[in-house]
Amino acid sequence: WLTSDNMHHQWLLLAACFWVIFMFMVASKFITLTFKDPDGYGAKQEPLILTAVTKVEEVHVPEEKHWPEEFQPTGKAFSGNLIRQPLVHMERLELLRNVCRDTALRDLSHTAVSKFVLDRIFVCDKHKILFCQTPKVGNTQWKKVLIVLNGAFSSIEEIPENIVHDHEKNGLPRLSSFSDSEIKKRLNLYFKFFIVRDPFERLISAFKDKFVHNPRFEPWYRHEIAPGIIRKYRKNRTETKGLQFEDFVRYLGDPNHRWLDVQFGDHIIHWVTYVELCAPCEITYSVIGHHETLEDDAPYILKAAGIDHLVSYPTIPPGITVYNKTKVERYFSGISKRDIRRLYARFEGDFKLFGYREPDFLLN
Repeated sequence: WLTSDNMHHQWLLLAACFWVIFMFMVASKFITLTFKDPDGYGAKQEPLILTAVTKVEEVHVPEEKHWPEEFQPTGKAFSGNLIRQPLVHMERLELLRNVCRDTALRDLSHTAVSKFVLDRIFVCDKHKILFCQTPKVGNTQWKKVLIVLNGAFSSIEEIPENIVHDHEKNGLPRLSSFSDSEIKKRLNLYFKFFIVRDPFERLISAFKDKFVHNPRFEPWYRHEIAPGIIRKYRKNRTETKGLQFEDFVRYLGDPNHRWLDVQFGDHIIHWVTYVELCAPCEITYSVIGHHETLEDDAPYILKAAGIDHLVSYPTIPPGITVYNKTKVERYFSGISKRDIRRLYARFEGDFKLFGYREPDFLLN
């Protein structure tokens, strides 16, 4: 009977072992299902993915193999970001279309596709690309990319800085140089893009670049444009210092600013609205990049345009694209609410079209 008792204990031990193994397998399966790859389509991830879409109920996220070709998330540029990046750009275009349809903002969002707009758009016929220049958002680097693609230089590193903005030598034709039929054909068929940034931060950048530092030695900004603004908009006439930011803001926010703009000519491109520069409600753009997310947007644009295997966007210095809220607040701290509100009223279209929030210091 001892032998029988030992066998009974062995069977109980064996059954216990099988029970432990079975429970471990169940637990393991549960863990696998619960903590699956965060970049996948797990139920816990889907709400996060869809927050990038304006109207969630109307959007169906397809499996990867069903993505349109221009949104195929392949290559090193999309590593770890396979689904979010295309949706970000789709959301931007959807927002743009919605604001363009807002009749209350029509005067701030629509403009004629005039020669002024066509002069801002550079052409790369070889790769069927149109790029609308929006100064003070890193456009120099994009022009270098197009110069290489057009064949004027074999690499970005070879392009002399004085050539980039010399439109007689850089090999970048403007859309305005073509006939009406050729312009229409390119607008209909080519890949089209431009870059934006927070409108107020862009104005600060323009002010510093043209009236404070002036690194390209363009004397007309300090010696012709600045005195014209000071004569019209400086409150304290006894001050003899150069153009101040509050003078600049008062000029830009004046509803009658256009009489000075005509005198300043095309130099105003550094501070006029994105609407006036690129006519985003009249021209159907393929992609709108944001300066604040350029590290992601630049490779996406190259990929979407089909040129990522031919050229790379120049290295972006760390922190240069980060929105500097403290700097913006500091520049506007000494300016009256009335002048800031008038400035915002002029640039409201840019804020709304491209998803930028109204500044906090206007809400307080």
